[in-house]
Amino acid sequence: MKNIGVVGLGNMGMGMAKNLVAGDFSVTAYDMSKEKLADFVACGGKAGTDVAAVGASSDVVFVMVVDARQTKDVLVGNGKLLAAMKPGSVVVLTATIGSPAVREMEEAAKEFKIHVIDSPVSGGRIGADAGELTLMMSGNKEAYEMCLDAFKAIAKNINYIGEEVGKGQVMKACLQGLVGCIYSGIFEVLALGVKAGLSAESIYNVIGTSVANTPIFQNTVPAIMERRFTGSGSNIYNTYKDLTITMALAQEHGVPMMATGVATQFFQAANTRYPTDDNQCLIKLLEEVIGVEVKKATT
Repeated sequence: MKNIGVVGLGNMGMGMAKNLVAGDFSVTAYDMSKEKLADFVACGGKAGTDVAAVGASSDVVFVMVVDARQTKDVLVGNGKLLAAMKPGSVVVLTATIGSPAVREMEEAAKEFKIHVIDSPVSGGRIGADAGELTLMMSGNKEAYEMCLDAFKAIAKNINYIGEEVGKGQVMKACLQGLVGCIYSGIFEVLALGVKAGLSAESIYNVIGTSVANTPIFQNTVPAIMERRFTGSGSNIYNTYKDLTITMALAQEHGVPMMATGVATQFFQAANTRYPTDDNQCLIKLLEEVIGVEVKKATT
């Protein structure tokens, strides 16, 4: 399949769309931002006049929006994506929206004889731009294999979990629970160390070369030390939203998740206080309490 559509050119959708163009696909995209569409066209893509136009011209459409409400609006609401697509086409739902929502969208797609691939992603804007995302996918095996070349254009790690739509969302919920705990631990130890007299640089250097080092640590701590709380492509709302999905899944299955529950409340507090900032803004909550800032030492 060479005709690909992308709905949503945000922090991750833009990188995905550009890598599909680089992979020699004919890519038509739509976003509410005219500036983003112009940027995409300048890189060799095509701009759809609306969501339906993207669906009508594509064999596969990636939907990379923020949440379940937006996804539903694109597919069956004002976007009317499913109604515009040809029978036998494929919709790839890449946003983290939870398994109940993705199963609801699959049922809606059946009416139009459209396949749904459930494919939340991990890797953030950096991974999307580099074409090195991790995909966790579930859905019809033939539809998955039909799209495999497109998946290879945007991802480094492609994981097919099974035919039952929703399993990809379950996997992402498990992953995000761990991500939330990692973030929370990073912020707490930074605050503790600086309050107790360590420099932020020394904490970064030691932990960054220890068994506790992670890509999240490497990306987050420099941003905190440089006091960069926006523009990193990791808006706090998205992580908080993902954690609520994790906790809803845990409640559904009766699984206690104490650490993830605390992390969810931590993110909720920061999302209320700093709704336009990125994940690293959580450190500011602790800084307000303890009266120090985690920043580079002045020279």
